Amino acid sequence: MEEQLSLFDLVLNASLTVQFVMLLLLLASVVSWYMIAHRLIYFSVAHREMLRFEAQFWSGIDLAKLYRDGTERLSDGDTFIGMESIFRAGFKEFSRLVQQTDLESESVLEGARRAMRIAMLREEERLDTHLAFLASVGSTSPYIGLFGTVWGIMHSFRGLANATQATLATVAPGISEALVATAMGLFAAIPAVLAYNRFAARVDVYGTRYETFADEFSSIIARQVYALRATPKQKPKSGT
Repeated sequence: MEEQLSLFDLVLNASLTVQFVMLLLLLASVVSWYMIAHRLIYFSVAHREMLRFEAQFWSGIDLAKLYRDGTERLSDGDTFIGMESIFRAGFKEFSRLVQQTDLESESVLEGARRAMRIAMLREEERLDTHLAFLASVGSTSPYIGLFGTVWGIMHSFRGLANATQATLATVAPGISEALVATAMGLFAAIPAVLAYNRFAARVDVYGTRYETFADEFSSIIARQVYALRATPKQKPKSGT
């Protein structure tokens, strides 16, 4: 009976070029799985923090107190992500501008909105972290594996030139070694593509909810600033 080569033997017996392709795909797979785990943890924390802050924000709590409570947590070493980060950026700018009595209501409101837009862009960058790498792995890994396969098959057929008898048993090991590269390319690409699609969808959902919150918070700020600016400055009544 002929000895059957194991998968490990096929990798060891492959040409240096094919082995390099396999190593590259293995590294890409390991790094992509690390990034997938990192993104899963981040999105889980972001979702939990978003629900917590929404419940706290719409509970009727005074916004100034909500901001102060966050500042205390910040001094204790906590960090803010997502919706709370947007709120703090907008409220901080609103509190600063509203004290300037020479500014019009629209200027105060626009300043707060601009601060929230900057905070939203920063949060979107955090959400998009590692997604470009996952997309690259998902789109290029099959082609890298295919390159290794083509190279291995070429190397295998070149060996037939020196063989006295060309049989299937002669070329089968070489072709098997080459096909391992394709399999590894798919192994690296499929999880990366699935994870990218899943995370990209969640980025869109979170981005929409952040924009909705920013619009709602802008409406609250607008009512407050217009109420403050519309309050007439009454002169003290003179005694009769």
